[in-house]
Amino acid sequence: MKLEDFNYYLPKELIAQLPSERRDESHLMVLNRKEGTIQHKRFFELPEHLRAGDVLVLNDTKVIPARLFGKKKTGGLVEILLIQSLTSSISHEGRWKGERESQTWTCLISPARGIKKGSEITFEHKLKATIIEKGYDGEWLIELYADIGVDKVIELVGNMPLPPYIKRGHGAKGKGHLPQGKKISELDRERYQTIFAKEKGAIAAPTAGLHFTQELLNRIQNLDVEIFYITLHTGLGTFKPVKEEDIARHRMMPEYYNIDPAAFEAIKKAKKEKRRIVAVGSTATRALETMVNPPSPPFNPPSSPFFKGGKEGDFVKGGMGGFGWERPSLSGCTNLFIYPGYRFNVVDALITNFHLPKSTLLMLVAAFAGRDFIMQAYEDAVRLHYRFFSYGDAMMIA
Repeated sequence: MKLEDFNYYLPKELIAQLPSERRDESHLMVLNRKEGTIQHKRFFELPEHLRAGDVLVLNDTKVIPARLFGKKKTGGLVEILLIQSLTSSISHEGRWKGERESQTWTCLISPARGIKKGSEITFEHKLKATIIEKGYDGEWLIELYADIGVDKVIELVGNMPLPPYIKRGHGAKGKGHLPQGKKISELDRERYQTIFAKEKGAIAAPTAGLHFTQELLNRIQNLDVEIFYITLHTGLGTFKPVKEEDIARHRMMPEYYNIDPAAFEAIKKAKKEKRRIVAVGSTATRALETMVNPPSPPFNPPSSPFFKGGKEGDFVKGGMGGFGWERPSLSGCTNLFIYPGYRFNVVDALITNFHLPKSTLLMLVAAFAGRDFIMQAYEDAVRLHYRFFSYGDAMMIA
């Protein structure tokens, strides 16, 4: 399929700049694939579309405040977006560990003019960064230092890594709700995070999960719906623009995922009993499908100084997929790219937000619902003034 097949017109004013007043009051478009129908609901009505015996799977990754603003020795301002820790603050299982006085990170730097090996950047609370080397695709390798532990200082000085279509400063206008007396940065810290976020490591929120409240989860559980949490640390790869006109040539960047064995056994049992697996978000979907699918072709960036060796697969070492229900891959990295033509083996229903034109996320949704049906739904959403993207509305496809 061609990239243009996933383009659509979206007025800028429909890109949500602020969250709704309540998480679960956002709109919910409900798509029935079998009947070809579309209903318009509110997210708090989600329980009406779930069944006893369903297994609801959510992503419990936690967004770190990865956007840092500092100064070069010349006094010039610099913005750093932390991408991945390469030190023991995150263990090889992807879980956040104890404090360190120094950490090595990959990051993006803007503006990068004048930045070179050995350059130093200073931040508030005595946080410092030294440039180690320039890497692949605009990334840099840096060493962070702090007297009281890098993790603590990042929590103090970091900002939530909002996607670029959410404007701050003078651009933070549009439909949404900013409580009286609350700073917009405080709002983002609270609302660009799911209420069940637990495992630190994401640089973008699993946005379908942002709509859930504890009250709503309790109502769902009272329906005899099983709820399980898995982890996929959303990284830059999820939002990497597709540049290939033939979308099959696109390659996803790897992202770490982990599925608890108890969750796997419950999902396996539900599938045997013909009960539905309801995935909340594209990240949960990709993790679940990777679990039982053969490995994807590894992504191997050319001459990356961050991952030495150059042998095929070195970059994504650690589990690229399973071999069916008897030999699942419950932890590792996935670069699974789902687009129309893909056969879903695990997920039976999907809850997701509205995604950018020409994005891999839209392609995943089109693979699940059918390209024509999903593009019709998006046209309806624009006509009815749904709110789009991270802070926007949601859809359920069953």
